[in-house]
Amino acid sequence: MAAPTIRTLPHGADACSQPVPRPRQPEHRLSLKEVLDELVADGLIDAAEVERSGLGIKTDRGQLHPLVVIANKQLRQCRPPQQALSLELLTEWLAGKAGLPYLRIDPLKFDIAAVERLLPFVSYEYAARYQILPIAADDGRVVFATAEPWLTEWQSILRQTLRRDIERVITNPLDINRYQLEFYGVSRSVRGAMKGTLEPVSGVLNFEQLLELGRRGELSADERPIVQIVDWLLQYAFSQRASDIHLEPRREQGQIRFRIDGALHMIYQLPPAVMSAVTSRIKILGRMDVAEKRRPQDGRIKTRTPAGREIELRLSTMPTAFGEKCVLRIFDPDTAAKDFAHLGFAPDEEAIWRSMIAQPHGIVLVTGPTGSGKTTTLYTTLRHLAAPEVNVCTIEDPIEMIIPELNQMQVQPAIDLGFAQGVRTLLRQDPDIIMVGEIRDLETAQMAVQAALTGHLVLSTLHTNDAVSAITRLLDLGIPAYLIQNVLIGVMAQRLARTLCPHCKGADQIDDALWEALVQPWPLPKPETIRAPRGCLECRNTGYLGRVGLYELLAVTPELRRLFQSEVDEGCLRGTAFAKGMRPLRVSAALQIGAGLTTFEEVMQILPPLDYH
Repeated sequence: MAAPTIRTLPHGADACSQPVPRPRQPEHRLSLKEVLDELVADGLIDAAEVERSGLGIKTDRGQLHPLVVIANKQLRQCRPPQQALSLELLTEWLAGKAGLPYLRIDPLKFDIAAVERLLPFVSYEYAARYQILPIAADDGRVVFATAEPWLTEWQSILRQTLRRDIERVITNPLDINRYQLEFYGVSRSVRGAMKGTLEPVSGVLNFEQLLELGRRGELSADERPIVQIVDWLLQYAFSQRASDIHLEPRREQGQIRFRIDGALHMIYQLPPAVMSAVTSRIKILGRMDVAEKRRPQDGRIKTRTPAGREIELRLSTMPTAFGEKCVLRIFDPDTAAKDFAHLGFAPDEEAIWRSMIAQPHGIVLVTGPTGSGKTTTLYTTLRHLAAPEVNVCTIEDPIEMIIPELNQMQVQPAIDLGFAQGVRTLLRQDPDIIMVGEIRDLETAQMAVQAALTGHLVLSTLHTNDAVSAITRLLDLGIPAYLIQNVLIGVMAQRLARTLCPHCKGADQIDDALWEALVQPWPLPKPETIRAPRGCLECRNTGYLGRVGLYELLAVTPELRRLFQSEVDEGCLRGTAFAKGMRPLRVSAALQIGAGLTTFEEVMQILPPLDYH
């Protein structure tokens, strides 16, 4: 794992980036009065503003670090650009005053194994007393984060104890407190799990029972470490915006990885016995068979964070050479509550999509590879369509998010309840709208067509590269061309592209030939400037933060219906669709590049090759 990125001041051109360094100070903790006096002396705030804020009469340090107290007042600099004095800005200023490097903690960049080896020599009580946190180590040195630059007596003690040089960096005091609790807590839980029986807690959970994160409850001494590890793992994944959690057993050390914005990041390593116990705990929460380790299983967990936010997870396990691998896919209901514009729809794309789903009956398909955002699009659409006077029913494998407005049924292969049988059942439930999780075979496709023919709106997904290929796929499954002509309303193909970090993206130029290759043969003018990734602390130096949808919408017109034949010419069909206004994925990508949201390199990795001739 990469070492943390440490930045030496001065940085940037703002007022906080060039403080006047102070000479060596006697041993002491920062006081509120001292920090305020220095801020006034450096011209960042004036004395009158201090008096108006009431900070001038708060001379006691209390339980909060002085930087936190000042940041909570949301003061602004008294000179341009009159930036708000955030906690990070104040921490950066303090690093400049102390003449030390500034570091914003990114736990994904830590060598957790190296730091963990130090924890037995630096107890939690000792670290909390001096407000220090080990963050990096090698054979010759150990790097500690601190928010008390003039509290240094611990350095000589730890230099002798660790027999390595000690380096200091200045870090946000709230992050130090947070990661002290997390690093020491998880390390203690792992050690406790190794000493215990490693038998996971048992019990039966119903489908809607919540896992209350952050609440320990009545647990035995043997249960508590594993519960705490799983609790930390889930909360950590939510805070880091992870879409998937991978628990991967290995011979020596099992590894935990998070997928964030489409890329996997190494997070933590666990001994094989602890990894097995953590997997068993997660299987119990997902109502899976803990004893069965030879075959794949699926499950789900619904969690509520300490802040009251409900998040659902879909679980999948499979046997590997060193034990069970478990993947947890995270579904945040807040994502499905977004409107279409937040998903990346352009205004004209949103209008076409709304017209498709407003039809009283027929089939609307969403296509794309795994991880392209099809589920989010469908759930957002269903929430838009759900109304008190409408009966919306779904058959899914599995149910990924419970939405109260919908009537959701899950595929159960063990009792021969597949998609086709599910649709047959839903047709007897007086539905208005039916969502079929995926059309995989002829029987499911036939039932979806039957539902559309009998006056229902059917939404479903297919795995195809683009919108036009969905027609060919339905024909390949065995659906007659005349039925496709009668029931198909439209198809939307989609992809997810990483978006540029708004904090650091910079201006760039795109080569004429590259632009022409992307948009040809559409006469889309090349933008004068585009944006390029730079990399900063906010995006972990990747240059990207978040993702946006790219869409290709095929609205079926009378001219296109006539081309739906058993021996369809896909090239002719695609050309006619383009002539009727269908905008391919490449043009959607080009518009997002022109808007400064993503890059040519990013979209070329995810776009399918298209033959326009």
